[in-house]
Amino acid sequence: MQKQILVAGGGIGGLAAALAAEIAGWEVRLFERAPAFSEVGAGVQIGPNVVRRLQAWGLHRELQAVAAFPDRLQVRSAVSGGELAALPLGASVIARYGAAYATIHRADLHELLLNAVKDRSSVHLNLDQPVEHHQQGDGVVTVRLKDGTLVEGDALVGADGLRSGTRARLLGETATRSSGHLAYRAVVPQADLPQALRSQQVTAWLGPRLHVVQYPLRRGELMNVVAIRHGEAPADLEHWDHAANAGDLEAALSQTCAPLQELIRAVPSVSGGWRLWPLSDRPPVRGPQEMAQGLVALLGDAAHPMRPYLAQGAGMAIEDAAELQRALSMHDLEVDLRLRRYALNRWQRNARVQERSRRNGRIFHATGFVRFGRDMSLRLLGERLLDVPWLYRGDGAGVSQL
Repeated sequence: MQKQILVAGGGIGGLAAALAAEIAGWEVRLFERAPAFSEVGAGVQIGPNVVRRLQAWGLHRELQAVAAFPDRLQVRSAVSGGELAALPLGASVIARYGAAYATIHRADLHELLLNAVKDRSSVHLNLDQPVEHHQQGDGVVTVRLKDGTLVEGDALVGADGLRSGTRARLLGETATRSSGHLAYRAVVPQADLPQALRSQQVTAWLGPRLHVVQYPLRRGELMNVVAIRHGEAPADLEHWDHAANAGDLEAALSQTCAPLQELIRAVPSVSGGWRLWPLSDRPPVRGPQEMAQGLVALLGDAAHPMRPYLAQGAGMAIEDAAELQRALSMHDLEVDLRLRRYALNRWQRNARVQERSRRNGRIFHATGFVRFGRDMSLRLLGERLLDVPWLYRGDGAGVSQL
């Protein structure tokens, strides 16, 4: 008899989990709290470690149709504007790691995964149905939905985001922690920008207590711009006047170089303006018990929310789903042992990426002598510091310095 897995959450992680479980031979019932499938946010960078997973799911052509594939990553000083280091991407990355380095709009990645699951007969998608409670026992996990309906399954995956209800019930209520950093995000049509500001590569501008990242999206037609600076979020972000963000950001970057300031000033005139996002995370995963217990597993931000300084938030959720697929396919094991295997194979890598992301944030925003040493190291060592073999190979080898 086909086993049934319940998935809480219809974001990128939830859809990836649903696709992976279906490929593993399970029936899937996914419950999304929103009344429609949608994805907010801006761009996502997905390295070859993630692209390989999408290709293994047969999504190579779909990815090619909507993503951009930058051929170069450069790091520049936000103060002087000079290039500090560069790393070839494109064919060079494919030769080293067997897959491309891609940049994609979050909504496009979400739609790509949604299209991959919605016509599969063993996947049942349920909108406006948040999972409000779950309990497990006697080889069954039972969830209660918003309308009081009880649904039983052989396993439950909580992919319900940073403030996961599944996590709270499994591990106890613990607050996320503020990073003290604010992210200003915008997506702009490249054709509307002055020619000098258009770009088909990834550029990171590093400055004291701030940095800016820009890269192409949607076959290069769009540009994603993210500026992150030190600061605390307003108390009531829901009613925050986002029209004020442009002035705040321009003031924060007033001591940076002219080309960067020109880019920042151009964004509001050709887009809907800057949206403000306070960055939060949790401490690195401390053991497999924080990713699975019994018949319940956590995936993506529900298990390991991380700061964006290694560009791996969505990537680790997709890697989680790929490992979940392998574990669920072990049909000679009891379900709780399969989920235990999933957690054992994922927690250390996720913890490492979480910690490296935090460290990168400190390096990106360095001041004084640390900033001077960082810039000197980048100029001297260049590609060796920008490449991340242990991450892109997915084998745990190597050490990333930046």
